[in-house]
Amino acid sequence: MYHTFAKLLVLCLVADLSQAAKLPVISNVEVQPLGAQLQRVASTLGFLGQPLTDEQQATLDDAIQAGDIAAMQSILDPLVLAGVNINPEQRVKVIRGPADAKLVEQGWSVFLVKVHNEAGITPQLKAESPNAAAIVRRSKNEKRPLQDISQHDIVNRWLDLQMFDKQPLTTKLSGLELEYRVIQLYSRDHGKREATLSFHVGQGSQDIGFRNEIAVLFEAAPAVAVTLEVMDDNGQPTTGQFVFRDTQGRVYPARSRRLAPDFFFHDQVYRHNGETITLPPGEYEALYTRGPEYHINTRTIIVPHQENHRESFRLRRWIKLSDHGWYSGDHHVHAAGCAHYDTPTEGVTPQAMMRHILGEDLNVGCVLSWGPCWYHQKSFFEGQAHSLSTDNYLMRYDVEVSGFPSQHAGHLCLLRLKDDDYTYPQETSFEFSFGPEKGLFQGRRTELVGQWPSWDLPILKWGKKQGGVVGFSHSGWGLKMPDELPSYAMPAFDGIGANEYIVDVVHGVCDFISAVDTPITWELNIWYHTLNCGYQCRISGETDFPCIYGERVGLGRGYVKLDKQPLTFDNWIFGIRDGRSYCSDGLSHLYDFTVNGLGVGEPGSNDKPSFLATENPEVNIKVNAAAMLGEKPNEQIRNSPLSAKPYWHVERARVGDTRKVPVELIINGQSVETQEILADGSIHELNFEHQLQQSSWIALRIFPSAHTNPVFVEIDGQPIRASKRSAQWCREAVDVCWKSKQGKIRPHELDAAQTAYDVARDTYDTFIKESFDDTK
Repeated sequence: MYHTFAKLLVLCLVADLSQAAKLPVISNVEVQPLGAQLQRVASTLGFLGQPLTDEQQATLDDAIQAGDIAAMQSILDPLVLAGVNINPEQRVKVIRGPADAKLVEQGWSVFLVKVHNEAGITPQLKAESPNAAAIVRRSKNEKRPLQDISQHDIVNRWLDLQMFDKQPLTTKLSGLELEYRVIQLYSRDHGKREATLSFHVGQGSQDIGFRNEIAVLFEAAPAVAVTLEVMDDNGQPTTGQFVFRDTQGRVYPARSRRLAPDFFFHDQVYRHNGETITLPPGEYEALYTRGPEYHINTRTIIVPHQENHRESFRLRRWIKLSDHGWYSGDHHVHAAGCAHYDTPTEGVTPQAMMRHILGEDLNVGCVLSWGPCWYHQKSFFEGQAHSLSTDNYLMRYDVEVSGFPSQHAGHLCLLRLKDDDYTYPQETSFEFSFGPEKGLFQGRRTELVGQWPSWDLPILKWGKKQGGVVGFSHSGWGLKMPDELPSYAMPAFDGIGANEYIVDVVHGVCDFISAVDTPITWELNIWYHTLNCGYQCRISGETDFPCIYGERVGLGRGYVKLDKQPLTFDNWIFGIRDGRSYCSDGLSHLYDFTVNGLGVGEPGSNDKPSFLATENPEVNIKVNAAAMLGEKPNEQIRNSPLSAKPYWHVERARVGDTRKVPVELIINGQSVETQEILADGSIHELNFEHQLQQSSWIALRIFPSAHTNPVFVEIDGQPIRASKRSAQWCREAVDVCWKSKQGKIRPHELDAAQTAYDVARDTYDTFIKESFDDTK
């Protein structure tokens, strides 16, 4: 009894003293590492949706630049909830900081903890509270039944808390004399609530007399259930993308503890018409849109002090491609496996992914299972469009060969599979070792990732044999080169993009290479060279969400023309295979592209898609072009190198400070004519006339924002052999690729791989002799 009373007395004294205590200014600290740590703290606050104001950030930057340690602290100290002192004996004591103890019901709030580390130690700083809701949650090993938790426990345990120890911060203390850490607090309730907070750096580090604890009286603002009426441009109910920010720029719901289908690595959430968002009363800026074909709108909403509230949002399009018979899709989306997800080996459900597909107005979304999440996510594979699909929005589960033994040769998109477990063409026996998976494989059908082939060609053949549409993902990786097209510099072929493509395209098993999610010149250069050799592989757009791009699905898109065909997955994916498509960032469009009246991807001479046989070298090219640019340039995007994200973006195509972008006519990889259009959302009917010098492939592009697939024109029965330099490049590339990849191909597969590469070598040697000599 006496001990309990003494503890309460000390806590009250500490609480009273801490409210009046002023945080000490620490001066004995190195300026450079302190400045770097404070910049990471500022970045973390922004990531968590509670950024410094522009004025605070500018003042902090100035203080860091000037090396003014006191000024740095004066900017961040007002945000400090608790000051932690670790004395030379590694004992921890805590005082209350000056930050307002304001929380929000059903939301997370972010505060700073100022650490004076006199001991210079580097353990984790941990925070605890008897009021934390985590204590209510029974662990798997907890024996007491739920009814043993008293009503008092339930009332008193209203809080949840955690130290934010992820990037850009470090897990452990740095050992600096001074640094700031981030703590997150969640309130289950609204109103005034008291909590005891304690800090330590390991068992036994607490100072005597409970001085590592503070009692804080919080006030949590009540939240309001806001029902959202979400109407499409045509007045029909739909799904919208929303970002809600308060007057301090903080994002709601708080990102730090969102649960699927809301992703913590997004500012936005997606809501169907009639669903709710929980917001504390106050003023918010609401941003609402729905994918790149929509305008981005903002307006201020006021959430009143009442239990429920309604807000109505009408979305506005600047273009609707489906009205012209073109349907969008992103064939590279993940539901698990990347660091963005809390449980990478499991991820989120189809219901969560479908919400994001709807919210970005993607007519087709392909969710690909891959190595780290393979055994869980493959359970959603059905060999057909998922049951959550609708007439206008399709979702299908398929495979990315990534985190598999062949990944060194290039990651593969395997679409429209009937079976997602690789099967060898005949009985096979070999020892395998891939990560934790080891053993002897005997038979045909694989059960483990590590049993798959260690190079790409057998996998592409297997995918094609079962009727799949197959190609390479994030094609540019490993193909770094100068920013020119075409380029004859030789990349290292040392990545996970379209590396083995240089061989596989010769064997006729590669339907497409992917673009938009890697630097454009790295992607297009290898494609242009193989097109110049007469190959007819197509190009398609993808995002690789959320591994390359985590902002949203559909940042890279393929648009397929269906005309009067219904939107089915087969119709759409066959459009990718046949090249009845273009790829873009969704902010520019090149649709209804024709050469002498033959539409791209449509059956032409000999019923071959995009193939025109003629004796007349004069061609007429038509296209409908449209793009959307803001009135003012985005300098950050347009001044970034092509090797920096966003790799494809219409802003990079802006002509000077105008609102115009160029549409280029591409013949055999060369830009031969340009027409400019006004990027205000209007549709421009463009016409080009050109006289070909030889059999050629023809395409159009808005660089680097949109690219059509080619139309292949064969004059007088001569195959396309457009460039001897391209054929020589391809021939050399086979040798470079072999040198890079052979060491990772299993011994029992080396002979077959060597033979396949030799076929490619011989073929390109023949093309060198047959090709137009542009080396002179």
